[in-house]
Amino acid sequence: MRKPGARRKLSMTSLIDVIFLLLLFFMLTSTFSKFSEVELTASAHSSGAKSDAPPLFLRLSGEEVSVNGQTFALDMVAEALRGQLGDDADITTPRSVLVALRDGVTSQRLMDLLVAIRGVAGIAPVILEGSS
Repeated sequence: MRKPGARRKLSMTSLIDVIFLLLLFFMLTSTFSKFSEVELTASAHSSGAKSDAPPLFLRLSGEEVSVNGQTFALDMVAEALRGQLGDDADITTPRSVLVALRDGVTSQRLMDLLVAIRGVAGIAPVILEGSS
């Protein structure tokens, strides 16, 4: 027989199992990153309406960005493109912006560029394939 004042020792196994299940549930249902979409046209599959204006040339390297030979910071590229388009930017037939990638450009750097120029109306970025 048990003594009247003695307590039973509680098992912590059930509590630990529940905590791990809750941790797993919250980890799998949480969103840690916000994803967004960026429209992209490959150079071989360009299918948009063609503009009579010559395309703009944008060169992206690990440190700098140049638009038609002029170097800009990444956050100033959108303004540079707006300046190149001028006031007569035709939105119905967007002007091509040829994006050439230098060696060492990461995919994150390319995405940062595409997000920076996404708000410029009247352009259609075309990513040129690298030469191997």
